[in-house]
Amino acid sequence: MSRLLFSLFLALAALPLAADEVAVAPAVDAGRLPPLGAAWLAANPYRQQPAAGDAVAIGHDAYNQACARCHGADAATNAAPAPDLRKLDRACRRIADPELKAWCQRDNDAYFAKTVRRGKIILGVTHMPPWEGVLAQELAWAIQLFVESRAR
Repeated sequence: MSRLLFSLFLALAALPLAADEVAVAPAVDAGRLPPLGAAWLAANPYRQQPAAGDAVAIGHDAYNQACARCHGADAATNAAPAPDLRKLDRACRRIADPELKAWCQRDNDAYFAKTVRRGKIILGVTHMPPWEGVLAQELAWAIQLFVESRAR
């Protein structure tokens, strides 16, 4: 019986979005974050800045408005239908060598930015809408810092 329930859960978790699902910009004031311009950066610029605390708080608000419906409120569960974002940088967190860790984080940042901008489309099925043009990169990077602060 538990095998059947697990299979059902996996099937439901893999369901694509409803046809009318679109990305909606969160109503969050990002004014405390340093502006980044129109061109997306290759790595999260807030990670090592003094504004990182503000970025985490702003990212928390933006996450709960834009991401929580699929990825779970407060990034606090692995029972949401979409992937648990707290695991995105798990491999990077384990690296002791600072240079290798920085490389890993840049690679993770590139994956995060690409996925946020383009969404997640697998075999022509949209699993996450694209956020480019909807979510400013300042908020995207702040969301990433918030999720990293929740990492387990």
